[in-house]
Amino acid sequence: MLETSLHNEHELLQQISEGHEPSFRLFFDHYRESIFDFLAPMTKSKEVGEKLVMDNFLKLWLGREWICEIRNMEAFLQKVAYNKAIDFLRLTARNKKLKMMIAKEMEDALDHSLEAQLAERDYRSIIQEAVRRLSPQRRLVYTLSREKGLSHDEIARELNLSI
Repeated sequence: MLETSLHNEHELLQQISEGHEPSFRLFFDHYRESIFDFLAPMTKSKEVGEKLVMDNFLKLWLGREWICEIRNMEAFLQKVAYNKAIDFLRLTARNKKLKMMIAKEMEDALDHSLEAQLAERDYRSIIQEAVRRLSPQRRLVYTLSREKGLSHDEIARELNLSI
């Protein structure tokens, strides 16, 4: 899941077990995103996912004296995160107010996504209409710049124009 690894994870874990907070911060920064990405599909909420990530690492910090005993850190962190997500989902299922809040958050996220897609479609339509109204020479310059990614100098050379 992670593309990079910690230089010397065993040494870092030893420092964490001794209460060295900067080492824990480095460890947290390294694993935080992958744990969040693991939780996001389960919680469907950025805020809940972030809270569960923090709970995950808080649990690890509180039990740091045992951290060197963990053989596969990624799997351990995912298992703890999974258990926390399941606990949260069970709590949500029993709590009507919390269930309504999560449903509203999911609905808002979906609405925002749809609004963004519609706005993007509208912007593209407006841009296409504006480009269509340009003179043929200006349309060609626009196409070379925006769609082909040519610089002003390259366009000028290609079309034999001054910059």
